[in-house]
Amino acid sequence: MNEQEFLAGYDPSAYPSTAVTVDVVALTIREGALHLLLIRRGQPPYLGHWALPGGFVQPDEDLTTGARRELAEETGLGGDRLGRVHLEQLASYGTPDRDPRMRIVSVAHLAFAPDLPDPVADSDADEAGWLPVTALPSRQLAFDHARIVDDGLERARSKLEYTPLATRFLGPEFTIAELRGVYETVWGHPLHAGNFHRKVLSVPGFVESTGVSTERGGTRGGPRARLYRAGDARLLHPALLRPAREETVR
Repeated sequence: MNEQEFLAGYDPSAYPSTAVTVDVVALTIREGALHLLLIRRGQPPYLGHWALPGGFVQPDEDLTTGARRELAEETGLGGDRLGRVHLEQLASYGTPDRDPRMRIVSVAHLAFAPDLPDPVADSDADEAGWLPVTALPSRQLAFDHARIVDDGLERARSKLEYTPLATRFLGPEFTIAELRGVYETVWGHPLHAGNFHRKVLSVPGFVESTGVSTERGGTRGGPRARLYRAGDARLLHPALLRPAREETVR
């Protein structure tokens, strides 16, 4: 039997039916706090529960395309703005009873970017909004999304240790203080300004000077701050460890 004959006689219904979805842990910083994009489900299962944006992968889509489509539908992002969002595959979730409808495997993705717009709920959602991560313990999430969110937050926090992705929460130009604010917000810990400044500038390729400064000094006056842009490094060496991990290494 050749390939063509085999495929002509192949019967997919002879095997258990399984669907594939994508879910997106989308993070942004608003008013100095880390926020997560959630939707309130407008139909069963889990009617009225908050959930991650996501949906079934279409027959003509790969996983990344499906995740980008779902993110675009919920945020209204498109074109160049969607292209600037950092999106990476997080993990796969396939517990047999994770969805009461049928056997569904979800491939979750992590996304983050600065200044993501207010979301617009689509046809199967009653509401969509950015929720402060600190408010998550008071919300009961649908499916196994609480676990996915926990995994996504840990991935984001660890990525900031050994990659320059913190710069993706900022605009094209930023100060070291603004970069420190990203680390403090995502990690949930205050950092020593002087030590952070020294560590950032000691990592080759992390940031590079633009040669210009802010138009004004800080809120309390003082000298104008130097402006930087993301460098060409893909990994940070040495890494910027979270305070608790830094104590463990010592």
